[in-house]
Amino acid sequence: MTGSTRIWNGMSIPAPGSYELDAGHKRIGFVAKHMMVSPVRGEFRQATARITVAEDPLESTIVATIQSASIDTANVDRDTHLRSADFLDVEQFPTLEYRSTGITALDKTDPIFFWAKLKNHRLGRRAVVEEPAPPTRPVTARFVLSGELTVKGITRPVDCQVEFGGARRDPYGQDIFGFSATAELNREDYGLVWNVALDSGGVLVGRTVRIEIAGEAIRQG
Repeated sequence: MTGSTRIWNGMSIPAPGSYELDAGHKRIGFVAKHMMVSPVRGEFRQATARITVAEDPLESTIVATIQSASIDTANVDRDTHLRSADFLDVEQFPTLEYRSTGITALDKTDPIFFWAKLKNHRLGRRAVVEEPAPPTRPVTARFVLSGELTVKGITRPVDCQVEFGGARRDPYGQDIFGFSATAELNREDYGLVWNVALDSGGVLVGRTVRIEIAGEAIRQG
């Protein structure tokens, strides 16, 4: 264990403290279906977040603010439409906000070890005496982060699956940790209801949006 990590329930997690999202090492991404057949990917270029890692990791919190006008899907016309009142209405609602409300640890058992264990046992046979297991190592920490996302003044609960990516001290002497997170939501729950019905059936823009976040957080102080 180093000064930037600790072991909790057999998992390696960040040391307690206050962290801020590194603007230079982040991606606030999303994916939605176009014409029911192909994924369109985009991201928000500007966002801030403060992560408080508590002594008890299940009491940790995060507060994030995303600049809605920073949306970028690599298509100027589409981005202009997404910023309009049909979608994000960035002039009236310049930010999207996320605030956590709770956190739960996922089962730390990796499925690959479960199947390996089954392979060493046969139905109808007596158990074979196994060799001593090698020393256990910390496994990847995974959590479900519950929270509330506010878009266009509408707040709805959103759960994110979060994975701890590791922690290091960077060349500038700062303690950092990496993470990734995913979630799914229905954009219509937030008043983003614009669409066009297709002659062949379905709609132009998918209702389900997958959130894909990756980044690094820097310890403050």
